[in-house]
Amino acid sequence: MYVAVKGGERAIDAAHDWLDRARRGPAAQAVLDTDQIRDQLAIGVARVMAEGSLYDPDLAALAIKQARGDLIEAIFLIRAYRTTLPRFGAALPVETEAMRVKRRVSATFKDAPGGQILGPTFDYTHRLLDFRLMADGELDRDDTDGTPPDPGAMPCVDAPAKPALPHILDFLNRDDLIEAAAPDEAVPGDLTREPMELPAERPLRLQALARGDEGFLLGLAYSTQRGYARNHAFVGELRIGTVAVEMDIPELGFAIEIGEVELTECETVNQFKGSRTEPAQFTRGYGLTFGQTERKAISMALVDRALRWAELGEDDQGAPAQDQEFVLSHCDNIQATGFLEHIKLPHYVDFQAELELVRRLRASVEDPAQEGAE
Repeated sequence: MYVAVKGGERAIDAAHDWLDRARRGPAAQAVLDTDQIRDQLAIGVARVMAEGSLYDPDLAALAIKQARGDLIEAIFLIRAYRTTLPRFGAALPVETEAMRVKRRVSATFKDAPGGQILGPTFDYTHRLLDFRLMADGELDRDDTDGTPPDPGAMPCVDAPAKPALPHILDFLNRDDLIEAAAPDEAVPGDLTREPMELPAERPLRLQALARGDEGFLLGLAYSTQRGYARNHAFVGELRIGTVAVEMDIPELGFAIEIGEVELTECETVNQFKGSRTEPAQFTRGYGLTFGQTERKAISMALVDRALRWAELGEDDQGAPAQDQEFVLSHCDNIQATGFLEHIKLPHYVDFQAELELVRRLRASVEDPAQEGAE
């Protein structure tokens, strides 16, 4: 056994060395810098921060580099690092209405106050490979005739963000056509410090969804649109921008700004015919995540609305997206990865026991007398 253990250690060390060489790539190539990952692979960085529950673009870029682009592995690294950090206190709730917006669209109001702001998005691009990106250097953004584009017609991605804009759904709220967004005065629990107990209140559900796997939530959200919960929704507003983070300092007696974060916020407008407890009105779904993660935010809002069936007095249709235990217990990709990937680790004793059982069962069928003798 000692020899086997020592041999295993040598094999593991060799695997680590091989991983380091594979991560580095050919020596003739330049080393991939974390600044490049942070700035040029910003969507991946945002996902790692959102599902890792830690807002730090530099560390998220480092995790992506270390994980060779495996985002779930990078999320695991970020969460593991997060557990080592001291906790000094809690920030005040961020005011998303004061967000400095760089993207803001609505599928419900064409002439929304403040206007539609397309921002940096793939929504209007052709899904064709751009082979110019394989060339060295940056893309030539000039027109084919050499004339630079009109700055007014082609705003720069790095243009200043718009000032604070009101939430679009507030205009529906004024006419009492949508449920009021009444804030919960109770201090919400912290999913990262206390285990979740089911059934969970909405604040904890939203925390779990914000940390949940984007692909899993996307599949659940899609299922609600296909009839599994009859969750027909409109994007009332999708906004991306930066908000100030403030913290109350007891020694000072007032709150101070300690930084800012980039967020994606989605509010959906959902059809609702009324129920035994609520009048006919529109209802809301909500999603809020770190960085530019709009697919995740929209998915989160749809699943949030599906999970609210009980509080709105709706009937349980038995849809997966309506089942708290199913959604909240399986949306976390780190838990799922740990349970899934553990089966590739040694299970020699377990398998030998199963193998012996199968042999005995087969032998008993082939020789019934042997079974009686036993």
